[in-house]
Amino acid sequence: MLDIFNNNAFSAVSMTQSINILPHQPRRIEQMGLFDFEGISTTTAVVGNNNGQLSLLPTKARGDSPTQMSHSKKNVRAFPVPHIPAADVISPGDVQNLLALPGSQQMAVAATLINQRMTTMRSSMEATIEHLKIGAVKGNILDSDGTSVLFNLFTEFGISETAVDFVLGTATTNIKNKCLEVARGIETVLGSETYDHIHCLCSSTFFDKLTSHAKVTAAYERWQNGDFLRADNRRGFTFASITFEEYRGKVGSVDFIPAGDARFFPVGVMGLFKHFAAPGNS
Repeated sequence: MLDIFNNNAFSAVSMTQSINILPHQPRRIEQMGLFDFEGISTTTAVVGNNNGQLSLLPTKARGDSPTQMSHSKKNVRAFPVPHIPAADVISPGDVQNLLALPGSQQMAVAATLINQRMTTMRSSMEATIEHLKIGAVKGNILDSDGTSVLFNLFTEFGISETAVDFVLGTATTNIKNKCLEVARGIETVLGSETYDHIHCLCSSTFFDKLTSHAKVTAAYERWQNGDFLRADNRRGFTFASITFEEYRGKVGSVDFIPAGDARFFPVGVMGLFKHFAAPGNS
């Protein structure tokens, strides 16, 4: 009988190589390429930011002392990288009915079973990383229960969350002006930083109210003979320079974006989102 559990094919290195080549299950945040990936050699990521200051300079008579410039201090913050291990067990009972097969087939069946288990673990890990990333987009990174706070980025960086009520329940709301309010707020915070466009990931409730709002339907009713009003636009459409997209993200009872909520963020800002990967235990 082949001792499959002591075979080199199931060593830690071989298992890691195997899980790395399993088919990738795409996630929306990952697809968008928002996060710059960086592997680090420590279990803590240190982030520093230096906000430049602009000020209006007064005119002075020739020969007077010039205005002394002030400089902001560089703020450094340390973020312990969360440790999220996953494990599974294959017992003799899982393969005992397959042991009568020839040795080479035993290895193939056992390897297939292990790959199936690792596929499940990898899918769960990818969903977990997606949940952490959407938390970073929202500014509040939560643990798997959807309530325990890992990092509140508003507190960490000393900024206030800005909310814009689109008042979608009122037919006379000027949706374009609401979009411009969002854009101006983001541009104010970005300062001199450039961006490609503003993206909005929204819940199905928000998306349905937005696309059925009188101002939005009126804007699109004559565009391409009203094709917008008949099409499924959940993958994204642009209104007042903002791309709105329905975000499908939920595991168990944890909604990645709560009903009625929407999140706006700029796309194309260098270094805005970072994904740090720390070393594992082995």
